[in-house]
Amino acid sequence: MADLFDNAPDAGAPAPNANRPLADRIRPSRLAEVVGQEKVLGPNGPLGAMLGSGSLSSLILWGPPGVGKTTIARLLALETDLAFVQISAIFSGVPELRKVFDAARLRRQQGRGTLLFVDEIHRFNKAQQDSFLPHMEDGTIVLVGATTENPSFELNAALLSRAQVIVLERLSLADLERLAQRAEQELGRALPLAAEARDRLLEMADGDGRAALNLIEQVMAWKVAGKLDTDQLSQRLMRRAAKYDKSGDEHYNLISALHKSVRGSDPDAALYWFSRMLEGGEDPRYLARRITRMAVEDIGLADPAAQRHCLDAWALYERLGSPEGELALAQAVIYLALAPKSNAGYAAYKGARDLARRSGSQMPPAHILNAPTGLMKDQGYGAGYQYDHDAEDGFSGQDYFPEGMKRPVLYLPVERGFERDLKKRVEWFASLRQKRRTEGKT
Repeated sequence: MADLFDNAPDAGAPAPNANRPLADRIRPSRLAEVVGQEKVLGPNGPLGAMLGSGSLSSLILWGPPGVGKTTIARLLALETDLAFVQISAIFSGVPELRKVFDAARLRRQQGRGTLLFVDEIHRFNKAQQDSFLPHMEDGTIVLVGATTENPSFELNAALLSRAQVIVLERLSLADLERLAQRAEQELGRALPLAAEARDRLLEMADGDGRAALNLIEQVMAWKVAGKLDTDQLSQRLMRRAAKYDKSGDEHYNLISALHKSVRGSDPDAALYWFSRMLEGGEDPRYLARRITRMAVEDIGLADPAAQRHCLDAWALYERLGSPEGELALAQAVIYLALAPKSNAGYAAYKGARDLARRSGSQMPPAHILNAPTGLMKDQGYGAGYQYDHDAEDGFSGQDYFPEGMKRPVLYLPVERGFERDLKKRVEWFASLRQKRRTEGKT
């Protein structure tokens, strides 16, 4: 029975296959045909389990472009006999949402539910996101939102509490190869590409199934004799720019990968993520600042020269600019990755800040306070201070913490790099301090 409230774009006969884009012509008609998302669609996956139980809850589909978010939403509606309604957060506002909710309410009165698919749902503001809540709660709609951004940062907590987040993965080369084979079957001929050129074509798609099919459609339209090699393909097609948003989730993912690769002493991985950010258009000055931070945080006093190396590379970039100056930053990345690692200074600093917050405004011990006035001398300022240069070994061993505070141990140097020597000094001073205290009691 036709649904008076369906928003079908075209009530006429479907267009001939020849006039439809390839991606539309081979669009899956069943969830089992969706490529690359077996983890969520399989019998033990979250969506497979929902369908198996006959109960579909509201969902947020989170994943990169071209991995099947819209297709999955359509097929979920088909397999649960829900009316499929699609809107985009880019083009819809409160009036459009009100019409959609009214239509869904009337449809429900007729005995049929509604799956409302909201593309780019993260673009709705807080008030617009809140408007979905009562209609989700009373069963008027099953909401399926699609987003390429991290829902934890972009969606309201109230909305997230009422919807399950489903993470969709970028398509692997094997997944894209399966799409290519489907395309060849649909078009009735093979891609005119040598094996290496075929692999290069799929790499150009960068895990995006829709992009892969569009590239395949372009290649199939060429009138070529024989098979093109990699160089010939590269002359005809420009490589897609890698997905990278300098202010979005991908930015933070890649800088995290770079930082952890440096911390993990892997110069090859560190160079790779450094280069990925440059290729994405990242400001080299931002990278210079972050790698200098890595030197302070993860290498510290295990190699004091690391910080100087980063600052010199930063200065070289400012003098040379791109692309020559980027080489200096790359060499700093290599240096950091191979340097001995220690976060002892970083941990000591954080411990000291925490202790300072908890200890309030306790005064320094009187013996280390200067006494420029008679009154201050009468108050005991400076009394009993021992001048370290006059002491044996240049070390008096006096306590410099507030009176009554138990002496903490904040700096714990590691047995790596220059900190190995610092550790010996720390232990030497600790033993002398204990010796001086013992002598003072006798």
